[in-house]
This record gives sequence, structure tokens and C-alpha cells, in this order.
Amino acid sequence: MTPPMADVARQSAGATDAPAAFVSVQPVTLKTRADFLRAARAARRTTPGFLLQARQSAPEEGGEAVRIGLTCSKKLGNAVTRNRAKRRLRAVARAVLPRHGRAGWDYVLVGRPHATISHDFAAMCDDLRRALRHIHERAT
Repeated sequence: MTPPMADVARQSAGATDAPAAFVSVQPVTLKTRADFLRAARAARRTTPGFLLQARQSAPEEGGEAVRIGLTCSKKLGNAVTRNRAKRRLRAVARAVLPRHGRAGWDYVLVGRPHATISHDFAAMCDDLRRALRHIHERAT
């Protein structure tokens, strides 16, 4: 299969192969209960919109990937409300973790009743940046 013409045109135009400022990598999703339980026993940081649980994973667990988990219990409300909260948390993680997350770490975002859905999105992004900074400073 030949590469698309856009790639050929970009290479012939003298584009440099300089690395981007950051790499937007799709984080790996935590799926097993054991991963969530290990994160629950690790460092925590409470913010107005959510709770962040973070731990440095062992090399055999996730390697050098950023792994993310989302949890919204029935305390948040019905299925529609929980799914809306998870979508917001996923968007916050997608916006912040590529630049501020660390490879080899597991992050779990836990939704908070009456806060995750109504809290300002930009404020939630700032909260996640601050929480990550705090957890990573304590880990070193």
C-alpha cells in the first residue's frame, strides 16, 4: 500500500523531523478490578470536581504507558448522569495527561456527587494539573 499523497507532499516540501512539543498518546485504559484496587491504596488528591488516585505502576503491569481509569458510582445519580460525568472526566484527562502525566503511572479519576457534572471544565483541568503536580512532587 502506498502512503497517502499528503505525507509525500509534506516530506518533499522540506519539512523537518523535529519532535513535537508533546506527544498526544492515547492513554491505556485500566480494566481490571485489581488495577483499580491498587490505585485506591496509593496516593490521593481531592479536588472540587473529582478525586485523583495515582500510583507508579510496576514495569510488568503497564510498561511505559500512561494508564487511566474512570469511576463514577451510583451516588452520582442515574446512568445518564454517571455517563455524562465519565465523559467530562475523560475529556479532562485527554486534555491534561499528555502534557502533565508521567509514563509508567496509573491514574484513576473518581467522580464526585453534584460536582463533576456542574464544575467548570477549565477549572477541572486546572485542578487536575495541580493534583498531578502535588502527587509527583511527593513521589520524588
